[in-house]
Amino acid sequence: MLPVNKMSVFLRSAIVSIAVFAYATGAGAVNACKNSLYLTFDTGHMDIAPLVAEVLNRQNVKVTFFAADERTKAGDGSLGNHWAPWWKARAAEGHEFASHTYDHVYFRGDVAGAEPKFRMQPSAGTTEGREFIWDAKKYCEQITKANERLFEITGKKPLPLFRAPGGKTSPRLLAAAKACGFEHVGWTAAGFMGDELSSERFSNAALLQKALRDIKRGDILMAHLGIWSRKDPWAPTVLEPLIMGLKDKGFCFATLRDHPAYSAWVAAGR
Repeated sequence: MLPVNKMSVFLRSAIVSIAVFAYATGAGAVNACKNSLYLTFDTGHMDIAPLVAEVLNRQNVKVTFFAADERTKAGDGSLGNHWAPWWKARAAEGHEFASHTYDHVYFRGDVAGAEPKFRMQPSAGTTEGREFIWDAKKYCEQITKANERLFEITGKKPLPLFRAPGGKTSPRLLAAAKACGFEHVGWTAAGFMGDELSSERFSNAALLQKALRDIKRGDILMAHLGIWSRKDPWAPTVLEPLIMGLKDKGFCFATLRDHPAYSAWVAAGR
């Protein structure tokens, strides 16, 4: 039998070993951080996408990308062949994907009538800038098309979630999308990163300070992979210090697959 002092050392060592093993195998990972944040990116001109990926890799942060086939500074659209290797690499790293509507279609209003119809305006694709009246089936086709393209590129099934461009929706639009299998995800107030605002009026330093001050547990954060109008890009300048600052405050990062409001919907495979 071991002496008492040696027994204490042995027990402490065993407890530490068990804890490390549990965390490494995932048994303790669920409870490793209770202050989760959900960082999401919408597509854009994609010019900063490689730098964003470098930051996420360096910081070991997994995010959810909402993708549309938008115009880009290089290549044939954000879901085109030029950017396909970039998406495939993100899938291999464990990031999640969801639809942002294929042609980045803005909701402009409901159309009166018994059947749900909507005024819609694509901001990408061959019909960019034109306004149409779509029924629920047509809108669902737009959401589904982006997910189908993501799956074609990455081989990874996207989440049954979507984000309407600009976050613009109506109860009828959300009901139509849900009926064809998609739950809408917006962002929380403090999670608006401001990267689409004028850099002359909203500097990167001011946006970083505001985010670090206001973001709280459970927030969904939203930024873009390139905004045409902003002269001083928010990412990657703000991205890494933001992630590091939030980690220092005790936050961790998860994808929307694990968000309490959407995890059951995702798990059900709707």
